[in-house]
Amino acid sequence: VYAVLNPLLDARTRRLWAAAEAVAIGRGGISQVAKATGMSRTTVRVGLKELESGDPLVKSTGRLRSPGGGRKSLIKHDPKLVEALKNELEPDTRGDPMEPLQWTSKSAARLSERLGEVGHPASERTVNRLLHEQGFSLQTNRKILEGRQHPDRDGQFHRIYNRVRAFQRMGQPVVSLDINKKELVSALRNDGKELHLKRRPKEVGIHDFNEPELGKVYDVCDQEKNTVWMNVGMDHDTTVFAVETLRRWWRQMGCQAYPNSRRLLIAADWGGSNGSRSRLWKLELQRFADEFGLRVSVCHFPPGTSKWNKIEHRMFSRVTQSWRGRPLMSHEVVVNLIGATTREALYTPPELDKSSYPIGIKVTKERMNSFEIKTDNFYGEWNYTILPRKSG
Repeated sequence: VYAVLNPLLDARTRRLWAAAEAVAIGRGGISQVAKATGMSRTTVRVGLKELESGDPLVKSTGRLRSPGGGRKSLIKHDPKLVEALKNELEPDTRGDPMEPLQWTSKSAARLSERLGEVGHPASERTVNRLLHEQGFSLQTNRKILEGRQHPDRDGQFHRIYNRVRAFQRMGQPVVSLDINKKELVSALRNDGKELHLKRRPKEVGIHDFNEPELGKVYDVCDQEKNTVWMNVGMDHDTTVFAVETLRRWWRQMGCQAYPNSRRLLIAADWGGSNGSRSRLWKLELQRFADEFGLRVSVCHFPPGTSKWNKIEHRMFSRVTQSWRGRPLMSHEVVVNLIGATTREALYTPPELDKSSYPIGIKVTKERMNSFEIKTDNFYGEWNYTILPRKSG
């Protein structure tokens, strides 16, 4: 019977069963049960005491031993273990020593190996437990340091907020414009995992030495309607490409959503193809204003604050999820995967822009004089309005 039940018994029920058998046998029962089962007589006697005293452990409390039973903690046998671990961590510990949470550049396996070398053997699991008790955890880098901040950074944010609110009260469109993604369009590895049949992963290239094509995705985000327009380009990321994205959005979405609008506010980054110092940016906006008869106002974010642009958080986190683990074999694949992305806000499926956008276009100061630009009193290089010219 014991041979059949033994695999199903835990330590508590095993010794209680042995004690019950010893009681049933009578005199000499402890020795006979111990000999037949291979258990020690001490274990059988402990079971007898638990049966006779009505110990709470017998009443199915879930415990196998009395409190304090079992193997003692390694710290009890080696009181200097924690101190030795701290000594190993000290040269490589990061973070503020006054903060409760820190991190270390050494792995638990390496620390376990090092503790054994200095006479304090401990397993990797024990080291992990001690590290957590000391306030350590696995952490990644956190991008919060923006470098030197502009003295009027807060003032510009207040300016953008006030302008956005004013345009929205007048029922005029407010958009964010930015390029969000530049991806290699080729049979290359794309981060993430996707469900496939076992042992049939997508086979992709190892190197990108052949300089595969770049796919650019320019976004226009309507802050009032909460809609996103995406333009997937095949050529260079230039100012002409940026304004062409704005032009396509206005033709297919903007003029329908705002049929009576005469003004447009653009929130753009400080640098890049739509930067505040780009003459070509202002030239292309002047052409846009002339074509549609709109007063185009622009507010640039302060230097180093592009992540505060609303367009950074609207759409592309979902797009990245939709194409995780899938190689972007062609521009058509990029367009289809973006089009399959779901989100709460409505948006028009992206288009593939096959136009060519050459680089190196120069705009002279003399040509700048023909622009109808009205600058604001507060940082005119960041806040300005381009008026449509009557001559077009």
